[in-house]
Amino acid sequence: MEPMLSLIKDPGRPQKVPRRDIADAIVYVMRTGCSWRQLPADFPPWETVYGQYRRWEWRRVTERIVDCGRRSRSRPGVTRCRRRGPSTRSG
Repeated sequence: MEPMLSLIKDPGRPQKVPRRDIADAIVYVMRTGCSWRQLPADFPPWETVYGQYRRWEWRRVTERIVDCGRRSRSRPGVTRCRRRGPSTRSG
């Protein structure tokens, strides 16, 4: 997952919360099924995580992160995920 996070470029001001922390929180919500407001205190604020999730979901970044996680779990020792081309999603 780490190589994919370094490729994500969001326009605007510099990030205050590391992308890895946000990605970990999103994966936690997806795996446990808890609500955004129930994120444990070890994660960034739920508003920050949910806002980033919405932006990444629109760009289908979360889909690729989850696919990458599934592939690496099914093939132990695999740490890199290939980057796909740009999304064809129209806005």
